[in-house]
Amino acid sequence: MIDEELVRCRPCGYVMKESELGDVCPACGLPRNVFEPYREKVSANRLFILALDIHPIAIHLSQTFVALTPVLIIFHYIFPLFQEIIVHSVINFSIFMLPLSLVVSTISGVVDGITRFKTIKTPMLKAKIVFSLLILALSIIQLFTTTYDVYNWFTLLISLAIFACAVKLGLLGKRLLDVILPGKYVPRKKKATPAK
Repeated sequence: MIDEELVRCRPCGYVMKESELGDVCPACGLPRNVFEPYREKVSANRLFILALDIHPIAIHLSQTFVALTPVLIIFHYIFPLFQEIIVHSVINFSIFMLPLSLVVSTISGVVDGITRFKTIKTPMLKAKIVFSLLILALSIIQLFTTTYDVYNWFTLLISLAIFACAVKLGLLGKRLLDVILPGKYVPRKKKATPAK
């Protein structure tokens, strides 16, 4: 991709090979005339690391455990006898695996931040690190305070707090997409027609 001519959609930031561009942007559907030439500003080595998508994969794994725990605890409260051995096993597995997956997510996030932005000291990246560490701390508390097969309100509240922090972390990450794909399409302002 580095040796080919690249173009970028000004409205959505989608970058693609010029040879593959059709009549419209495959991401947002706007006509091809909104595309502009694009030069990759990231070195080949950094692009290789980023292309491995280690951080997004690690995040999706931990998000699975974050979401499963409160949903299954609530499900267990509503239907306590439905497949309780399976439900308990999945809840316990999720509670056990969450801190481990969060460690991988946090480390891969730091590597991704340094590789992508050459720093992790920006306000948004610092906020992501704080929320990551908060989720990790809550997941460790949850791990050591949960009794097998007994999911009290404290366990549920911690899992909901973890879920809320994960949502905030996801929203911060979503805002970084604009940083990864810089530039905005600024529509031309129409000339004001004089009132008659």
